[in-house]
Amino acid sequence: MKLVDKSCVEFTNVLASKAAVPGGGGAAALVGALGTALGGMVCNLTIGKKKYAQYEEEVKQILDKTEKVQKCFLKMVDDDAEEFLPLSRAYGMPSNTEEEKAEKDKVLQEALKNACSVPIEIVRTSYEAIKLHEALVDRGSKLAISDVGVGVQCLRTALISGQLNVIINISMIQDQDYVARVKDEVDQLVEDGTKIADKVYKQVEAVLLK
Repeated sequence: MKLVDKSCVEFTNVLASKAAVPGGGGAAALVGALGTALGGMVCNLTIGKKKYAQYEEEVKQILDKTEKVQKCFLKMVDDDAEEFLPLSRAYGMPSNTEEEKAEKDKVLQEALKNACSVPIEIVRTSYEAIKLHEALVDRGSKLAISDVGVGVQCLRTALISGQLNVIINISMIQDQDYVARVKDEVDQLVEDGTKIADKVYKQVEAVLLK
C-alpha cells in the first residue's frame, strides 16, 4: 500500500514509529499537499459567485494549477520514501576492508544525491504553490480568506522543511559543484518564498482584523 493511501491515523502512527519511512520529507510533501488543497477549496468557494465574477477566469486557472500541484505533492510523499530506502541500506553496507569502504562510499554518494532530489522538488513546488496563494489572496472569497492564510502557512512550512531535508543530505555529498548548485537554488527559493508567504499572511490578517 502506498503511503498516501493510508488513513490519516495510519499515516500518523507509522510516521511516529521507528519505521525508516515516512520521515520529514514525506511529512513536508503531505503538508504541502494540504496547503495547496486549501487554496483549491478557496477557488471552489469563489467560482460561480457574482461578487467575484470579474476574477472568475483567473480563479479557474488558479484552481487548475492547484489540482496539478496537489497531485505532485502527494506523489512526492511516496517518492521520498522510495529514494530514502537505498540511502538507508547504503549506511548499513560493510566497511571492513579498503575495497568495501570504497564501494560503500560510491553507493552512498549516489544515494545521497538521489535522496536530495525529492526535497529539492518539494522546495520548488512549495514556492510555486505559495505564488498561487499570492494570486488568490485578492481574488478569492473573503468568507474563506482565513483558509488562504492557513494554506500559505502550510506551504511555508513545506518550503522550509524541504530545505532542511536538502541540507542534511548535501552536508555529506563530496561533489562540491553539485552542492553549490543545489544550495544556491534552494536558498534563493526559500528566501523569496518565505517573504511572499509572510506578505500573503499579513494581507489575510489585515482583512480579518478590519
